[in-house]
Amino acid sequence: MKKLLLVSFWMLTAVSIHAQEGLKIGIQAGLPFDDFNPVTDIVLGADLGYMFALNETLDLGLSVGYIHGFPETFKSGAAQLDLPSIAFLPLATSLRIWTSNSFSFGGKLGYALGINDGNDGGLYYRPIIGYLMSSKTEINISYTGIKLENSQWSTITFGIQYTFDSGRSLHKPR
Repeated sequence: MKKLLLVSFWMLTAVSIHAQEGLKIGIQAGLPFDDFNPVTDIVLGADLGYMFALNETLDLGLSVGYIHGFPETFKSGAAQLDLPSIAFLPLATSLRIWTSNSFSFGGKLGYALGINDGNDGGLYYRPIIGYLMSSKTEINISYTGIKLENSQWSTITFGIQYTFDSGRSLHKPR
């Protein structure tokens, strides 16, 4: 647990020190399917990251996030079964390719630390398609996959992301 806190603190500090062009914060909501669909009702998440513009069409960065799966409640007569929440802390690298002035695709790849009891985490990947609504606001749709030891966490999410910068858009029009 100490390692988890240390890594999380380092990631947040490293991203926050350079809080100029490219600091991004996002939120997303989605639905689970596959292995966790029967026990998880809805998924909410948040991301904090920093993207470096390598050129006019390619961005590379780091991100840390939080994913929370809210459990289904099963009720039968007087008996009620309350399942635990499922939570992850993804640490990842990010890549974005801009195909036009407004559309992008890319993803995140890393490791999602499991932060609830009995959750060891696993390989984290999140392909993303985004649409830039303004120079600072993007909407996106993504798939989140976490390969666990004996199961697969899979969700489809819709999100919004805001970029804090020094007056310039990370994406430069051609």
